[in-house]
Amino acid sequence: MSEDDTDDDWFESALREDEQSGDADASDDGGSDAKRPDGKPATDAEGDDDPPFGDSGNGDSPFGGSGDGTDADSPFGDTGAGPADGADSPFGDTGAGPAGSADSPFGDTGAGGGDAFGGADDFGDGGGGDLFDDDFADAMGSMGGGSDFEDEEFESDIPRLDLGIEGLDNMIQGGVPLRHLMVIVGGAGTGKTTFGLQFLHHGLEKEDTDKGVFITLEQTYDDIMATADERGWEFRRHEEEGDLAIIDLDPIEMANSLDNIRGELPELIEDFGADRFVLDSVSLLEMMYDEVAKRRTEVFDFTQSLKRAGVTTVLTSEASDDNPYASRHGIIEYLTDAVFLLRYVRSETQETRLAVEIQKIRNANHSRETKPYEITLDGISVYEQANIF
Repeated sequence: MSEDDTDDDWFESALREDEQSGDADASDDGGSDAKRPDGKPATDAEGDDDPPFGDSGNGDSPFGGSGDGTDADSPFGDTGAGPADGADSPFGDTGAGPAGSADSPFGDTGAGGGDAFGGADDFGDGGGGDLFDDDFADAMGSMGGGSDFEDEEFESDIPRLDLGIEGLDNMIQGGVPLRHLMVIVGGAGTGKTTFGLQFLHHGLEKEDTDKGVFITLEQTYDDIMATADERGWEFRRHEEEGDLAIIDLDPIEMANSLDNIRGELPELIEDFGADRFVLDSVSLLEMMYDEVAKRRTEVFDFTQSLKRAGVTTVLTSEASDDNPYASRHGIIEYLTDAVFLLRYVRSETQETRLAVEIQKIRNANHSRETKPYEITLDGISVYEQANIF
Protein backbone atom coordinates (compact mmCIF):
# COMPACT_ATOMS: atom_id res chain seq x y z
CA MET A 1 0.00 0.00 0.00
CA SER A 2 1.37 3.44 -0.91
CA GLU A 3 1.91 6.20 1.57
CA ASP A 4 -0.88 8.25 -0.11
CA ASP A 5 -3.36 5.34 0.29
CA THR A 6 -2.47 5.06 3.97
CA ASP A 7 -2.98 8.76 4.49
CA ASP A 8 -6.37 8.62 2.72
CA ASP A 9 -7.47 5.68 4.93
CA TRP A 10 -6.73 7.38 8.20
CA PHE A 11 -8.31 10.58 7.01
CA GLU A 12 -11.57 8.87 5.94
CA SER A 13 -11.57 6.82 9.14
CA ALA A 14 -11.29 9.99 11.17
CA LEU A 15 -14.23 11.49 9.32
CA ARG A 16 -16.34 8.39 9.98
CA GLU A 17 -15.52 8.51 13.68
CA ASP A 18 -16.67 12.11 13.78
CA GLU A 19 -19.96 11.20 12.11
CA GLN A 20 -20.57 8.25 14.44
CA SER A 21 -19.88 10.30 17.53
CA GLY A 22 -22.15 13.03 16.25
CA ASP A 23 -19.51 15.58 17.02
CA ALA A 24 -18.87 17.34 13.71
CA ASP A 25 -18.14 20.69 15.27
CA ALA A 26 -14.61 22.03 15.42
CA SER A 27 -12.75 22.25 18.70
CA ASP A 28 -12.29 25.59 20.37
CA ASP A 29 -8.80 26.02 19.01
CA GLY A 30 -9.83 25.41 15.38
CA GLY A 31 -8.36 21.86 15.24
CA SER A 32 -9.90 18.41 14.88
CA ASP A 33 -10.18 15.73 17.60
CA ALA A 34 -9.60 12.97 15.04
CA LYS A 35 -6.27 11.22 15.30
CA ARG A 36 -4.10 9.42 12.78
CA PRO A 37 -2.84 5.93 13.57
CA ASP A 38 0.54 7.41 14.33
CA GLY A 39 -1.02 9.73 16.91
CA LYS A 40 -0.78 12.92 14.88
CA PRO A 41 -3.88 15.13 14.53
CA ALA A 42 -5.94 14.59 11.40
CA THR A 43 -5.39 18.21 10.45
CA ASP A 44 -1.91 17.26 9.21
CA ALA A 45 -2.20 17.69 5.43
CA GLU A 46 0.84 15.66 4.46
CA GLY A 47 -1.33 13.08 2.76
CA ASP A 48 -2.62 15.61 0.24
CA ASP A 49 -1.87 14.35 -3.25
CA ASP A 50 -1.98 17.77 -4.90
CA PRO A 51 1.35 19.55 -5.42
CA PRO A 52 1.50 22.70 -3.31
CA PHE A 53 2.56 25.06 -6.08
CA GLY A 54 2.34 23.24 -9.41
CA ASP A 55 -1.38 23.34 -10.35
CA SER A 56 -3.35 26.44 -11.17
CA GLY A 57 -7.03 26.53 -10.23
CA ASN A 58 -9.78 29.03 -10.94
CA GLY A 59 -10.76 29.76 -7.37
CA ASP A 60 -9.60 31.89 -4.53
CA SER A 61 -6.92 29.61 -3.17
CA PRO A 62 -3.42 31.10 -3.44
CA PHE A 63 -2.25 27.62 -4.46
CA GLY A 64 -4.66 27.28 -7.35
CA GLY A 65 -7.54 25.47 -5.59
CA SER A 66 -11.13 26.58 -6.01
CA GLY A 67 -13.18 27.79 -3.04
CA ASP A 68 -16.86 27.83 -3.79
CA GLY A 69 -18.39 28.75 -0.45
CA THR A 70 -19.75 32.04 0.70
CA ASP A 71 -17.43 32.03 3.67
CA ALA A 72 -13.81 33.03 3.57
CA ASP A 73 -12.09 30.28 1.62
CA SER A 74 -9.33 28.07 2.83
CA PRO A 75 -5.94 28.90 1.33
CA PHE A 76 -6.08 25.36 -0.11
CA GLY A 77 -9.34 26.01 -1.91
CA ASP A 78 -11.68 24.18 0.51
CA THR A 79 -14.68 25.84 2.07
CA GLY A 80 -14.79 25.88 5.86
CA ALA A 81 -17.81 24.84 7.81
CA GLY A 82 -18.20 28.02 9.77
CA PRO A 83 -20.90 30.68 9.54
CA ALA A 84 -21.01 33.08 6.62
CA ASP A 85 -19.98 36.05 8.71
CA GLY A 86 -16.80 34.50 10.09
CA ALA A 87 -13.46 33.53 8.55
CA ASP A 88 -12.88 29.81 8.28
CA SER A 89 -9.94 27.61 9.08
CA PRO A 90 -8.29 26.18 5.97
CA PHE A 91 -9.12 22.71 7.27
CA GLY A 92 -12.85 23.32 7.52
CA ASP A 93 -12.95 24.39 11.18
CA THR A 94 -14.54 27.59 12.30
CA GLY A 95 -12.25 30.24 13.69
CA ALA A 96 -13.12 31.70 17.04
CA GLY A 97 -13.10 35.28 15.89
CA PRO A 98 -16.22 37.41 15.68
CA ALA A 99 -17.93 38.22 12.40
CA GLY A 100 -16.00 40.70 10.35
CA SER A 101 -12.67 39.90 11.95
CA ALA A 102 -9.89 37.98 10.19
CA ASP A 103 -8.98 34.65 11.70
CA SER A 104 -5.69 32.84 11.50
CA PRO A 105 -5.52 30.43 8.54
CA PHE A 106 -5.23 27.71 11.18
CA GLY A 107 -8.46 28.63 12.92
CA ASP A 108 -7.14 30.96 15.62
CA THR A 109 -8.47 34.45 15.98
CA GLY A 110 -6.12 37.13 14.71
CA ALA A 111 -5.54 40.25 16.66
CA GLY A 112 -6.20 42.56 13.76
CA GLY A 113 -8.87 43.24 11.22
CA GLY A 114 -7.70 42.19 7.78
CA ASP A 115 -4.42 40.31 7.98
CA ALA A 116 -4.78 36.62 7.14
CA PHE A 117 -1.95 35.92 9.57
CA GLY A 118 -3.54 37.82 12.41
CA GLY A 119 -1.60 41.04 11.94
CA ALA A 120 -2.96 44.54 11.56
CA ASP A 121 -2.58 44.69 7.78
CA ASP A 122 -1.31 42.75 4.83
CA PHE A 123 2.38 42.23 5.61
CA GLY A 124 2.30 45.57 7.32
CA ASP A 125 4.39 46.75 10.19
CA GLY A 126 1.55 47.63 12.51
CA GLY A 127 1.14 45.33 15.46
CA GLY A 128 3.39 42.42 14.61
CA GLY A 129 6.16 43.84 12.43
CA ASP A 130 7.03 42.74 8.91
CA LEU A 131 6.38 39.17 7.90
CA PHE A 132 9.95 38.89 6.72
CA ASP A 133 12.73 40.08 8.97
CA ASP A 134 15.58 42.27 7.80
CA ASP A 135 17.70 39.16 8.05
CA PHE A 136 15.72 37.44 5.31
CA ALA A 137 17.86 38.87 2.52
CA ASP A 138 21.00 37.89 4.41
CA ALA A 139 19.69 34.36 4.90
CA MET A 140 18.84 33.94 1.22
CA GLY A 141 22.00 35.59 -0.05
CA SER A 142 22.46 38.73 -2.08
CA MET A 143 20.54 38.78 -5.35
CA GLY A 144 22.57 41.48 -7.00
CA GLY A 145 26.07 41.10 -8.35
CA GLY A 146 28.75 38.60 -7.63
CA SER A 147 28.87 34.87 -7.99
CA ASP A 148 26.66 32.77 -5.74
CA PHE A 149 29.64 30.55 -4.93
CA GLU A 150 32.38 33.15 -4.84
CA ASP A 151 33.66 32.33 -1.36
CA GLU A 152 32.62 28.71 -1.08
CA GLU A 153 34.97 25.78 -1.23
CA PHE A 154 33.88 22.91 -3.40
CA GLU A 155 34.66 19.24 -3.10
CA SER A 156 33.33 16.48 -5.33
CA ASP A 157 34.26 12.99 -6.35
CA ILE A 158 32.78 13.61 -9.83
CA PRO A 159 35.42 14.69 -12.40
CA ARG A 160 34.62 18.10 -13.84
CA LEU A 161 35.72 20.53 -16.51
CA ASP A 162 35.42 24.24 -17.27
CA LEU A 163 33.53 25.52 -20.27
CA GLY A 164 36.17 28.14 -21.01
CA ILE A 165 33.67 31.01 -20.99
CA GLU A 166 34.71 33.84 -18.71
CA GLY A 167 32.14 34.58 -16.01
CA LEU A 168 29.92 31.63 -16.84
CA ASP A 169 32.36 29.16 -15.30
CA ASN A 170 32.18 31.15 -12.07
CA MET A 171 28.40 30.67 -12.04
CA ILE A 172 28.93 26.90 -11.90
CA GLN A 173 30.35 25.64 -8.64
CA GLY A 174 33.23 23.29 -9.41
CA GLY A 175 32.58 23.02 -13.14
CA VAL A 176 30.38 20.85 -15.36
CA PRO A 177 30.54 17.11 -14.60
CA LEU A 178 32.59 15.14 -17.10
CA ARG A 179 30.68 13.34 -19.88
CA HIS A 180 27.59 15.47 -19.39
CA LEU A 181 25.36 16.32 -22.36
CA MET A 182 24.68 20.06 -22.54
CA VAL A 183 22.34 21.97 -24.80
CA ILE A 184 22.64 25.67 -25.67
CA VAL A 185 19.19 27.07 -26.49
CA GLY A 186 18.91 30.46 -28.16
CA GLY A 187 17.59 32.54 -31.01
CA ALA A 188 19.45 33.70 -34.09
CA GLY A 189 22.56 35.74 -33.29
CA THR A 190 22.78 34.84 -29.60
CA GLY A 191 26.14 33.07 -30.02
CA LYS A 192 25.26 29.38 -29.96
CA THR A 193 27.93 28.39 -32.50
CA THR A 194 30.48 30.64 -30.82
CA PHE A 195 29.70 28.93 -27.50
CA GLY A 196 30.46 25.53 -29.02
CA LEU A 197 33.68 26.65 -30.71
CA GLN A 198 34.88 28.40 -27.57
CA PHE A 199 34.19 25.24 -25.58
CA LEU A 200 36.47 23.29 -27.93
CA HIS A 201 39.11 26.03 -28.03
CA HIS A 202 39.43 26.03 -24.25
CA GLY A 203 40.05 22.30 -24.20
CA LEU A 204 42.63 22.49 -26.99
CA GLU A 205 44.61 25.20 -25.19
CA LYS A 206 44.90 23.27 -21.94
CA GLU A 207 48.30 21.95 -20.93
CA ASP A 208 46.77 18.48 -20.92
CA THR A 209 44.96 18.88 -24.25
CA ASP A 210 41.32 17.91 -24.59
CA LYS A 211 40.80 16.62 -28.12
CA GLY A 212 37.69 17.91 -29.85
CA VAL A 213 35.25 17.05 -32.64
CA PHE A 214 32.92 19.63 -34.20
CA ILE A 215 30.07 18.53 -36.50
CA THR A 216 28.12 21.31 -38.20
CA LEU A 217 24.82 20.86 -40.03
CA GLU A 218 24.42 24.59 -40.71
CA GLN A 219 27.75 25.89 -41.98
CA THR A 220 30.62 24.69 -44.13
CA TYR A 221 34.07 23.60 -43.04
CA ASP A 222 35.51 26.83 -44.46
CA ASP A 223 33.01 28.95 -42.52
CA ILE A 224 34.03 27.34 -39.23
CA MET A 225 37.75 27.74 -39.94
CA ALA A 226 37.25 31.39 -40.96
CA THR A 227 35.44 32.09 -37.67
CA ALA A 228 38.31 30.51 -35.72
CA ASP A 229 40.94 32.41 -37.70
CA GLU A 230 39.15 35.71 -37.04
CA ARG A 231 39.37 35.13 -33.32
CA GLY A 232 42.95 33.93 -33.38
CA TRP A 233 42.03 30.37 -32.46
CA GLU A 234 44.53 28.06 -34.11
CA PHE A 235 42.14 25.40 -35.28
CA ARG A 236 44.19 24.61 -38.38
CA ARG A 237 47.26 23.85 -36.30
CA HIS A 238 45.28 21.70 -33.87
CA GLU A 239 43.78 19.84 -36.80
CA GLU A 240 47.21 19.16 -38.26
CA GLU A 241 48.40 17.89 -34.88
CA GLY A 242 45.48 15.47 -34.73
CA ASP A 243 43.72 17.10 -31.77
CA LEU A 244 40.74 18.52 -33.66
CA ALA A 245 38.29 17.32 -36.32
CA ILE A 246 35.87 19.67 -38.10
CA ILE A 247 33.13 17.89 -40.09
CA ASP A 248 30.34 19.47 -42.11
CA LEU A 249 27.37 17.22 -42.89
CA ASP A 250 24.21 17.76 -44.87
CA PRO A 251 21.33 17.43 -42.39
CA ILE A 252 19.23 15.39 -44.84
CA GLU A 253 22.05 12.96 -45.45
CA MET A 254 22.63 12.71 -41.71
CA ALA A 255 18.96 11.98 -41.07
CA ASN A 256 18.86 9.35 -43.81
CA SER A 257 21.93 7.61 -42.43
CA LEU A 258 21.30 8.35 -38.75
CA ASP A 259 21.15 4.67 -37.86
CA ASN A 260 24.67 4.17 -39.20
CA ILE A 261 25.94 7.39 -37.64
CA ARG A 262 24.38 6.53 -34.30
CA GLY A 263 26.03 3.14 -34.34
CA GLU A 264 29.41 4.34 -35.59
CA LEU A 265 29.75 7.66 -33.78
CA PRO A 266 30.68 6.25 -30.33
CA GLU A 267 33.35 4.09 -31.92
CA LEU A 268 34.69 6.97 -34.01
CA ILE A 269 34.85 9.26 -30.97
CA GLU A 270 36.64 6.58 -29.00
CA ASP A 271 39.12 5.90 -31.81
CA PHE A 272 39.83 9.61 -32.18
CA GLY A 273 40.22 9.96 -28.42
CA ALA A 274 37.84 12.95 -28.26
CA ASP A 275 37.20 14.55 -24.89
CA ARG A 276 34.82 17.26 -26.14
CA PHE A 277 32.17 16.99 -28.85
CA VAL A 278 29.93 19.67 -30.41
CA LEU A 279 26.93 19.24 -32.73
CA ASP A 280 25.59 22.43 -34.33
CA SER A 281 22.63 22.13 -34.40
CA VAL A 282 20.30 19.43 -33.16
CA SER A 283 17.28 21.46 -34.35
CA LEU A 284 18.00 20.65 -37.99
CA LEU A 285 18.15 17.00 -37.11
CA GLU A 286 14.79 17.24 -35.31
CA MET A 287 13.20 18.94 -38.32
CA MET A 288 13.81 15.86 -40.47
CA TYR A 289 10.96 14.06 -38.69
CA ASP A 290 7.36 15.16 -39.11
CA GLU A 291 5.88 12.77 -36.57
CA VAL A 292 6.38 13.83 -32.97
CA ALA A 293 6.79 10.26 -31.71
CA LYS A 294 9.37 9.46 -34.39
CA ARG A 295 11.27 12.68 -33.69
CA ARG A 296 11.39 12.02 -29.95
CA THR A 297 12.54 8.42 -30.45
CA GLU A 298 15.30 9.32 -32.91
CA VAL A 299 16.65 12.21 -30.84
CA PHE A 300 16.53 10.10 -27.68
CA ASP A 301 18.48 7.27 -29.35
CA PHE A 302 21.02 9.78 -30.67
CA THR A 303 21.65 11.32 -27.23
CA GLN A 304 21.98 7.85 -25.73
CA SER A 305 24.66 6.99 -28.28
CA LEU A 306 26.60 10.10 -27.23
CA LYS A 307 26.37 9.07 -23.58
CA ARG A 308 27.72 5.65 -24.48
CA ALA A 309 30.60 7.37 -26.23
CA GLY A 310 31.64 8.84 -22.87
CA VAL A 311 32.38 12.30 -24.26
CA THR A 312 31.43 15.70 -22.83
CA THR A 313 29.00 17.10 -25.40
CA VAL A 314 27.58 20.47 -26.37
CA LEU A 315 24.48 20.51 -28.58
CA THR A 316 23.06 23.76 -29.93
CA SER A 317 19.34 24.23 -30.45
CA GLU A 318 17.11 26.96 -31.80
CA ALA A 319 14.69 28.52 -29.33
CA SER A 320 10.96 28.19 -29.75
CA ASP A 321 9.28 31.05 -31.62
CA ASP A 322 6.65 31.24 -28.88
CA ASN A 323 8.82 30.64 -25.82
CA PRO A 324 12.45 31.85 -25.52
CA TYR A 325 12.90 29.53 -22.52
CA ALA A 326 12.34 26.35 -24.55
CA SER A 327 13.87 24.67 -27.58
CA ARG A 328 12.04 24.67 -30.90
CA HIS A 329 10.52 21.23 -30.40
CA GLY A 330 10.66 21.11 -26.59
CA ILE A 331 12.43 17.76 -26.52
CA ILE A 332 16.18 18.13 -26.19
CA GLU A 333 16.19 19.90 -22.81
CA TYR A 334 14.63 16.81 -21.24
CA LEU A 335 17.23 14.48 -22.74
CA THR A 336 20.32 16.40 -21.69
CA ASP A 337 22.07 16.93 -18.36
CA ALA A 338 22.50 20.71 -18.59
CA VAL A 339 20.58 23.53 -20.27
CA PHE A 340 21.93 27.03 -20.97
CA LEU A 341 19.56 29.71 -22.28
CA LEU A 342 20.86 32.53 -24.46
CA ARG A 343 18.32 35.25 -25.22
CA TYR A 344 17.66 38.89 -25.92
CA VAL A 345 16.37 41.15 -23.15
CA ARG A 346 14.95 44.59 -23.86
CA SER A 347 15.14 47.08 -20.99
CA GLU A 348 12.79 49.95 -20.19
CA THR A 349 15.05 52.22 -22.24
CA GLN A 350 14.51 49.87 -25.21
CA GLU A 351 18.16 48.87 -25.13
CA THR A 352 18.56 45.28 -26.29
CA ARG A 353 21.04 43.19 -24.37
CA LEU A 354 22.12 39.56 -24.42
CA ALA A 355 21.45 37.50 -21.31
CA VAL A 356 22.42 33.99 -20.21
CA GLU A 357 20.62 31.77 -17.73
CA ILE A 358 21.50 28.31 -16.47
CA GLN A 359 18.26 26.37 -16.45
CA LYS A 360 19.70 23.15 -15.03
CA ILE A 361 22.91 21.19 -14.46
CA ARG A 362 22.59 17.73 -12.98
CA ASN A 363 24.94 16.98 -10.08
CA ALA A 364 26.21 20.56 -9.89
CA ASN A 365 25.26 23.68 -7.95
CA HIS A 366 24.91 26.79 -10.06
CA SER A 367 23.64 30.33 -10.02
CA ARG A 368 19.97 30.91 -10.86
CA GLU A 369 20.50 34.51 -11.86
CA THR A 370 20.19 35.93 -15.35
CA LYS A 371 23.41 37.66 -16.34
CA PRO A 372 24.38 39.89 -19.28
CA TYR A 373 27.03 38.83 -21.75
CA GLU A 374 28.58 40.05 -24.97
CA ILE A 375 30.21 38.49 -28.00
CA THR A 376 33.58 39.91 -28.99
CA LEU A 377 36.59 38.76 -31.00
CA ASP A 378 37.71 36.98 -27.85
CA GLY A 379 34.47 35.02 -27.75
CA ILE A 380 31.66 35.15 -25.19
CA SER A 381 32.18 37.01 -21.91
CA VAL A 382 29.58 36.83 -19.12
CA TYR A 383 29.42 39.69 -16.61
CA GLU A 384 28.56 37.71 -13.50
CA GLN A 385 28.79 40.73 -11.18
CA ALA A 386 26.35 42.82 -13.22
CA ASN A 387 22.56 42.69 -13.24
CA ILE A 388 20.59 42.48 -16.45
CA PHE A 389 18.08 45.13 -15.32
